[in-house]
Amino acid sequence: MLSKALVLRTKQLDHVLCEKEVLEALSFPFIVNVYASFQDELYLYLVLEYSIGGEFFTHLRKANRFPNDTARFYAAGVILTFEYLHNRNIVYRDLKPENLLLDAHGHLKVCDFGFAKTVEPGTNTWTLCGTPEYLAPEIILNKGHGKAVDWWALGVLIFEMLAGYPPFYAEDRMQLYQSILAGKIDYPRHIKKEAKDLISRLLTSDLSRRLGNLKGGALDIRTHAWFKGFDWEALINRTMSAPISINVRSADDASMFDDYDDDDGPDIGAGKVRPDQQQLFAGF
Repeated sequence: MLSKALVLRTKQLDHVLCEKEVLEALSFPFIVNVYASFQDELYLYLVLEYSIGGEFFTHLRKANRFPNDTARFYAAGVILTFEYLHNRNIVYRDLKPENLLLDAHGHLKVCDFGFAKTVEPGTNTWTLCGTPEYLAPEIILNKGHGKAVDWWALGVLIFEMLAGYPPFYAEDRMQLYQSILAGKIDYPRHIKKEAKDLISRLLTSDLSRRLGNLKGGALDIRTHAWFKGFDWEALINRTMSAPISINVRSADDASMFDDYDDDDGPDIGAGKVRPDQQQLFAGF
């Protein structure tokens, strides 16, 4: 449920409409399904598949860091999702643990497509968007960017899953960007050499060398040594057991989600929307 007034005030209308349009056009095992959308005078409603396993971010923080095989399993789900999106010329642009959910079987569900955008082959987009720690150098430098930014973000995610923290971090935003542009990564000793190699080949500012952005596309990543022996067919068919077990009592159990303060009530951000503004939401 989204307040129309808040959407307009925060200039999120394009993102909201884009998310609805993109999600309605997609159907993939590791992307959250949208079942319906409607509106009233004050709110927009988007009915999404309930991912009862909760937020991936919460599971990662509770574990501190994931074992190699767990990180590999969830990285593989992201890779297949990006391959699916990129084949349809859609760039996701907002990968981070907070935008991943788990279903009842512990399998991945990618959500939050507010920054997703169709980018035709041979063209770039220029919007500065995404989570600072996950931004690719070409976004920071405003050089124009395409599908390759998703593969950079994958490298950040793999590192964070294995280390328990992102490869680039600073309290100051500009220092963070400088760290990303410098590209120096300190790997914890426990990270396997195959994982290090994959991460380093994803986190390269040279687009002509970044895995996923080469002629072989996502296949170059799926055939990397870190995935040696990995059963991609079993993953896409969801016959592979997930490494995280989801223990719930019923189909509407919400115990896997953190509690959030709702003292402000349902009317937070609500406000009247003028008739001329209502037209902006036509077709939602």
